Amino acid sequence: MAMAAAMLATPVLRGQTPKNVEYTFTEASDLNLIGKIHKDTPNPYHRVDTVLFKGFTKGENAQVRCSAGLAVLFKTNSSTISVQSRYGYWNEGTNTMPVALNGYDLYIKKDGKWTYARAATQKKADREKNLVLIKDMDSEMKECMLYLPMYSEEYSVKIGVEKGSVIEPLESEFRHRIAIFGSSFTQGISISRSGMSYPMQFMRNTGLQILSLGCSGNCKLQPYFADVLIAADVDAIIFDAFSNPSAEMIKERLFPFIEKIQAAKPDIPLIFQQTIYRESRNFSVVSESYERKKQEMAEKLMAEAVVKYKNVYFVQTNATDEATHDTSVDATHPSDWGYMLWAKSIEKPILKILRKYGIR
Repeated sequence: MAMAAAMLATPVLRGQTPKNVEYTFTEASDLNLIGKIHKDTPNPYHRVDTVLFKGFTKGENAQVRCSAGLAVLFKTNSSTISVQSRYGYWNEGTNTMPVALNGYDLYIKKDGKWTYARAATQKKADREKNLVLIKDMDSEMKECMLYLPMYSEEYSVKIGVEKGSVIEPLESEFRHRIAIFGSSFTQGISISRSGMSYPMQFMRNTGLQILSLGCSGNCKLQPYFADVLIAADVDAIIFDAFSNPSAEMIKERLFPFIEKIQAAKPDIPLIFQQTIYRESRNFSVVSESYERKKQEMAEKLMAEAVVKYKNVYFVQTNATDEATHDTSVDATHPSDWGYMLWAKSIEKPILKILRKYGIR
């Protein structure tokens, strides 16, 4: 009986991480960093080189240096995984979980599917200490995807594994390069952790690599953002372009914005999304009027655009459970549930469009 008990206990002990574990660290950019809209930036965790590209406001400059949508792929047989970071900008917003703003979100492949494993952050005073994400795993080789912080800037991201274990780059299974430019929705405000924005859910659901240029409050069809998109090596571009600008701004800027990008990239699909219904409209007559006018202007102009311009498309979105209207965090931004509904609402129409261009 004692021997049987010992045998039953063996797998647990074999996977148990030592109390005083020694870590070895590997810079994430030396593994396989995916989701970058511009492949070569002086800081590998920046989405845009803000020395090369000009015109950004101070806030936009900080946002494009944040690592929203970036993830590192690696394999390891370590029983524990940690992260040690050096931060630049550290965000402390009020309508988003800190674990999403400045923390890390780990997925591990299980039965062929990316499965949530653990997410964590720490106090600002401790932000550059070793952050243990997960421990007490078995010693089998694991395929890992670690999402970087959604709204903070990193100078260094080092992945820690148990001394003597293996860590090596994992080849990406995500196909093509699909840019997505958008508002706080696209960046992921109000998500619980950085892998739960609608572009990241869409990416896991479809296997298409999404390159996020979400900029909270600042996606207003500016020509200098068009310059960033034009310089990117991409197969298609998806836009959440009507969430931030007013109806008047949409009317003034939409067609010049399309024409600027199409002059440089005439053969790729440009897929515009209607902005979602904001729950602030439920009782505020001011919000209802403002949001309705934006949606109506987008509908009107996009009806013209899909006829006027080749390779331009318009798709509808939904981030609301119409039975309960409980899918918002702050009456503007969806919860994880709302973002899940959004990702699902655009999946079929966007995949149908992309198939026309051999993007599968």
